[in-house]
Amino acid sequence: MKKITLSILLICSLLAGCGGGDQLGRKEFRPAKFPPKVPAKKDVPFDARLAEQAKIEVDRAMRSQDPIVRAHAIESIQETLGSEKSGEIWQAMKDPETVVRFAAVMAAGTIKLADSKPELLELADDPQPTVRVAAAYALHRLGDYRYSKDLERYAQDPMPDVRGNTALVLGLLGEPTAINVLKPMLRDENLAVSLTAAESMWRLGSEDGRDRLIGMTVNINPGYQMVAMLALGAPRDTRIRAHIRANLTNDYIEVALVAARVMGQLDSDEGYGVAINGAKSSDKRQRSLAALAFGAIRRLDAQEYLQKLLKDPDQEVRIAAATAVLQLKPAEQ
Repeated sequence: MKKITLSILLICSLLAGCGGGDQLGRKEFRPAKFPPKVPAKKDVPFDARLAEQAKIEVDRAMRSQDPIVRAHAIESIQETLGSEKSGEIWQAMKDPETVVRFAAVMAAGTIKLADSKPELLELADDPQPTVRVAAAYALHRLGDYRYSKDLERYAQDPMPDVRGNTALVLGLLGEPTAINVLKPMLRDENLAVSLTAAESMWRLGSEDGRDRLIGMTVNINPGYQMVAMLALGAPRDTRIRAHIRANLTNDYIEVALVAARVMGQLDSDEGYGVAINGAKSSDKRQRSLAALAFGAIRRLDAQEYLQKLLKDPDQEVRIAAATAVLQLKPAEQ
């Protein structure tokens, strides 16, 4: 099953907060020629009680007054709990905040929540075009293609967020013909839209998209480096590990933590030591990124760090930790 992770909102927050890189923490733990040593795996069981704590945190985030936190909670449900929490997804489709409705509709489509089709048809006429884009995606996933052609029009929308979300869903739908729509978007005046188009082209097997992203992993702007790495790792093609590995020693801690996360998505725990250091950071953004890295690396011995992050004073860190804990859960449990 295709998955969208917390990357959707993480990309937005990184680009909003990393314009010139000055707002990122530098050298809280000093990067070296080699990343921190990866400790040997400890043979520990999965802690079901910790998973229950994580579920409680997700439920708490769903009731947050902050719409971004609610949207993160929906994405966490999509990534880990799926149809077990279909009621929460349906409820979020009625949320007054666009970002939450968008996340809920994307979740419904990603996990193929068939019973949500009546609500999705209503949201196909939502006042916000970005929600309509998500509804077209979700309905397409459920076999209803009546709104799918509208995505070509949304790809030329005057609003960058609409174009960007359209580029995103075109890649997630897995239709190779979408490359014809995405290729002109590589030249979009908005760099975030261009990068999303490149990610989707790479998802669809285009080397043009891959090469564009590889070039951006060495961009002088650390925010764009992070976005490019997340996009490059999305198809989970292990051939691009070398382009990610180099950033495990990046001067910007956040960049190194994203590299650790992407390496995890590529079935490597080489960034585990980076995540351990990030979990001890005084910066809440770094702690959040560390939690997401642990979830991607999927080592059960990360539970000792995630247990502490689940009690973090910052709710964004706690929801990231909760998601990571649930990602560690063995399939049979």
